[in-house]
Amino acid sequence: MIVHIHTENHLIERTGWLRAAVLGANDGIISTASLILGVVSAGGTQHDALVAGVAGLVAGAMAMAAGEYVSVSSQSDTENAALAKERHELVTAPAHEAEELTQIYINRGVEPALAREVSRQLMVKDALAAHARDELGISDTTGANPIEAALASALTFSAGAAAPLIIAVVSPLALVMPAIGIGAMLFLAVLGAVGAKAGGAAPLRPALRVLFWGALAMAATTGIGRLFGTVA
Repeated sequence: MIVHIHTENHLIERTGWLRAAVLGANDGIISTASLILGVVSAGGTQHDALVAGVAGLVAGAMAMAAGEYVSVSSQSDTENAALAKERHELVTAPAHEAEELTQIYINRGVEPALAREVSRQLMVKDALAAHARDELGISDTTGANPIEAALASALTFSAGAAAPLIIAVVSPLALVMPAIGIGAMLFLAVLGAVGAKAGGAAPLRPALRVLFWGALAMAATTGIGRLFGTVA
């Protein structure tokens, strides 16, 4: 009898870089489009809007990279500290650690004798990896990668911010506001749907979420620009 092995490709493995990428592009579109709309609605020229948009792109990309790097580095530091503690406990109290791992499997529904044997075999192969995965919840797919997250955020923010900037460049000043508003909403809808699809989720709700917050941000900055433009 021939046994066909079915290899499963779990999309959960993508969540680390996917979260940073979608967040970066989403922020790039919303913040740059909102910034340009605010400048134009306050009476700024097309040149003013472009300068503000480019400045927002550069500053936003750097801020996203720095924020993501610091955040994920903190997570990585926490994971490394937990692994160091676990490594020390495996040296000083191996029997206790073996029993701890056994109890984890028992709590998951494995019979005690089998749980003890599974614990023994896994600890013989790689005790730290077994405890990292099953006790601490740390694995190769969930481990923090600060540089990867920072680069993904900066690059995708820049890509997202470039979209409303291009629209501002090619549109006449009289059409900049409606063109950016419509274009940004279209980009956000596509981004939400693509992000959901890449993660294996239905696209409608994610698309509606980004559309709602994008529309709210652009409406707020447009209103503020008109208010200050009128006051001036």
